[in-house]
Amino acid sequence: MDLEGKGVAASPTTQTQPFSGRRKPLQQRWTSKSRAMEDPCLPVVPPLDLGSLVDSDDEDQDIIPENLPTPTEKYKVKRQQCKTEMKGGYKQHSQSNVGKARPRFTQQQTPGNKTDDKCVQGAEGIADDLTTLDRKALLQRGYAENPHILQRSTGKSDAEFVAAEKKKQMVAEQVMIDHLSRAVISDPEQNLASEKQEIAPILPDSKLAPIRFRKRTLHETKIRTQSTLTENILSHKVQFDGRILSRNGRDACRELVGFFFTHDQSLTIYEYRQFGKNRTNVLPFIEKNIYCHQRGRRKGKQYRLGDLYIGANLTFLSSDHPRLPESVKENTVLTLRITDIDWRALDSLKTDSVEHDDVTNEEANDRMIFKAIQDMLREQLHKRGVRILTGLGKYLQQLDKEGSGLLDKADFKQALKLFRLEVSENDFESLWLILNSSGNGRADYGEFKRAIIGEMNEYRKSFVRKAFMKLDFNKMGSVSIIDIRKCYCAKKHPQVISGHSTEEEIKSSFLETLKDACSKSDEVSYGEFEDYYEGLSIGIVNDEDFVNIICTPWGI
Repeated sequence: MDLEGKGVAASPTTQTQPFSGRRKPLQQRWTSKSRAMEDPCLPVVPPLDLGSLVDSDDEDQDIIPENLPTPTEKYKVKRQQCKTEMKGGYKQHSQSNVGKARPRFTQQQTPGNKTDDKCVQGAEGIADDLTTLDRKALLQRGYAENPHILQRSTGKSDAEFVAAEKKKQMVAEQVMIDHLSRAVISDPEQNLASEKQEIAPILPDSKLAPIRFRKRTLHETKIRTQSTLTENILSHKVQFDGRILSRNGRDACRELVGFFFTHDQSLTIYEYRQFGKNRTNVLPFIEKNIYCHQRGRRKGKQYRLGDLYIGANLTFLSSDHPRLPESVKENTVLTLRITDIDWRALDSLKTDSVEHDDVTNEEANDRMIFKAIQDMLREQLHKRGVRILTGLGKYLQQLDKEGSGLLDKADFKQALKLFRLEVSENDFESLWLILNSSGNGRADYGEFKRAIIGEMNEYRKSFVRKAFMKLDFNKMGSVSIIDIRKCYCAKKHPQVISGHSTEEEIKSSFLETLKDACSKSDEVSYGEFEDYYEGLSIGIVNDEDFVNIICTPWGI
């Protein structure tokens, strides 16, 4: 067919194709044959000469030039030292790898050794190297390594602060209402004659009832009596927050607010209770009265303004307060810990009053003994705190067959020996004299743990209680492992962010170390939850780092 006759150019540069879009990719494909035809001047790859290649053994040999001078003696000695150091480092590295890869076997538990083997499983594994549980527990400290986690939501913090202040104001108003709404007409002094009757005395009639039981008008009532309280008198007070020292989750998480009145050195404590989201109530927990210390060096002395500070313990006899919950009345002495205090009111009242906080020589010596033992044991618990503290708490709890919280001197010695906590005989005897102040030969094992190991400050413990209260929304005092798995979130862990570990691996490592601390396999009590973070807190210096470890996985 003649293309020129049809009016279509035969040149490839001017050729028009209606379906060029579909054929274009086919036309743009290149092959090695077509590329060689298009550009015949391409570089040619030279053939591989196998004879010129050298073996790897020959290649590693040092090529020493002929004109080099002979090495000096100093250089030979230095080279020999370098060789020795390299061999020693390689040997040490090989031994550490073998130790890490060595399998760990656990003894099969039998019903006969249930009490000892289950609690002392962590104690028997104490050696120079960390155990697998120790390494898994230390993974929780990774939440403090991310700098962006430190910047918590400012709006959420402000809202929590406003809610806390509103709660304190509600409790303070309820206290004023309870003590000012007392009917003056019911005061016993109303039985006495009024001042007007003293001016014009009237012979009493035996047939008439006393004045307080008769109907009378306001001018016949004596408004001010000796026991009348006014708002001005009650305004001279110090407000503080408190908690119950208990391993019972329901009692330990009670929100208590106390007031110390300076006009008569009395105090009262109220409980703030919340039912659902909108319903709240404020009820008296300890009635207003003058109380004395029930334990310690100041036993029998009246509470004063100097006894109020963060971390101070207030002790009361449970028998003096019949309205206390049954779980609280199980212990003879109720111990409350002050967690926060109104510093402005305390400082202003201290300047007005003459009294001052006097620490006796005996109390100062007790604190020195506690601090010396704690500093010595903290070195041993720096990276093993979770395993040893949880195991020790579980072991002491199982030794307490009666459930009274008291153990003998031999039990404490056995526990220290079993968990390899080295305390000298003199320090232990001095410690026992302090704890056994009553002289009955028994001491509270909670106080024993706090004395030899110490405890977190109240700022850290407040976040531990927040986390547990979020998990224990039914306020049962214990949380199931299933609920903990649902609420724990490891998305912001540094190893998850970097891709070195998965979220499930971090969560499984946490649950494994937490289950090892529990006496029951399917639930965690508040005491066990607190012991876990108590041990984790030992090696963390900064409070904000510990707060991040709590807040990040629990979302508080």
